[in-house]
Amino acid sequence: MSEVHEAITAHIQKQHAILKRFAELEQERERYIEEAVMLCQNGQPFTVEKINAVTKKINELAKQGTVPVRKYVTAEMVKEYVERSKK
Repeated sequence: MSEVHEAITAHIQKQHAILKRFAELEQERERYIEEAVMLCQNGQPFTVEKINAVTKKINELAKQGTVPVRKYVTAEMVKEYVERSKK
């Protein structure tokens, strides 16, 4: 019985660690998206490299089946968002 309890505890701890890491990465991704949007709104050059580097990490984590995948972002997507938000 003890072995089962230990296995369940280990599984829960692993799932918790994955969810915690996902939340950290999601926050980082949102920060980079906001940065790109702000630069675009101000007519300054921007890239989506940082956004997509974090997206890649999230999607790798998602392969474990606990967290959702995220779409990669293109510069065009940022520009379209900025244009829509002006209206």
